[in-house]
Amino acid sequence: MKRLGTTLLMLFALGLFAQSAPLKVPDAENFVGAPQGTPLAGAQLETRTHEVGGLLRCPVCQGMSIADSPSEMAVNMKAQVHELLARGYTEDQILHYFELSYGQFVLLRPKFQGVTSIVWVLPLVALVLGAVIVVLKFRKLGRAPKAVAAAPAPPAGDVPAAPEDPYLSRVRDLVSGGKS
Repeated sequence: MKRLGTTLLMLFALGLFAQSAPLKVPDAENFVGAPQGTPLAGAQLETRTHEVGGLLRCPVCQGMSIADSPSEMAVNMKAQVHELLARGYTEDQILHYFELSYGQFVLLRPKFQGVTSIVWVLPLVALVLGAVIVVLKFRKLGRAPKAVAAAPAPPAGDVPAAPEDPYLSRVRDLVSGGKS
């Protein structure tokens, strides 16, 4: 029982230490290499942090960028972007870093490759195909009346008498009041 109490006390102390410790980005050099840009500071750092944060999706909110999201996860990610920009990482390096950490889902503008390319191209193909079908149908409808009107009418004297339809004859008799 004493051992359980000690373990719980250590976990509680570790939790307090983890909350009070400042957020540190893991060694980004292992993932994306050395910083290739110039370190930023001041108002320029804040502006670039908001711009780059606008390119990353909040994993919690899913429809918002980390620059606009109020969630704790987004605030932490924005702090990481801030630190990486202050250390001199470029926008491309930061986006690549987060893509390696969270997958391509975290990018608000996903790369044009693989399944993503199908998602972008398929609606365009469907739109073009639909437009072609509509144009062809309009052409077919436009031609049909002209073809009927262009056919020469046979002379009145040469028209052979069509055989009388028995159903039509019966209806005419019933309408005129006659019996068959």
